Amino acid sequence: MIYQGSCHCKAVTFEIEAPADLDVDYCNCSICTKSGFLHLILPLSKFTLLSGAENLSTYTFNTGVAKHTFCQTCGMKAFYTPRSNPDGIDINVNCLDTKPNSVKIVEFDGQNWEVGAHKLAHKSVL
Repeated sequence: MIYQGSCHCKAVTFEIEAPADLDVDYCNCSICTKSGFLHLILPLSKFTLLSGAENLSTYTFNTGVAKHTFCQTCGMKAFYTPRSNPDGIDINVNCLDTKPNSVKIVEFDGQNWEVGAHKLAHKSVL
């Protein structure tokens, strides 16, 4: 299924290819909890940035591997490069304009990232 997505102000738009029924991760780490991010990790080949590249800024912390991109206008983080899958893309399901048939939320203990990161590593593989 092809999904359309965007930041809040629509300056940044994208599309992804993903199943009609989504399994997403809820992470309890500090940045995900504060931003309300629901994770859908995909291979980068399933993502297309349609507009707004010039409107994106990047925030990094800790190891610097994750590239937290956000819209400079509205501050929304609609997608980013995750530490667990630096060759992929992580979509905030809350920023999809096209709604999936269903969403199954799986808890991920991001406060103890090193212990559980291996559970996410396969998600950017085709």
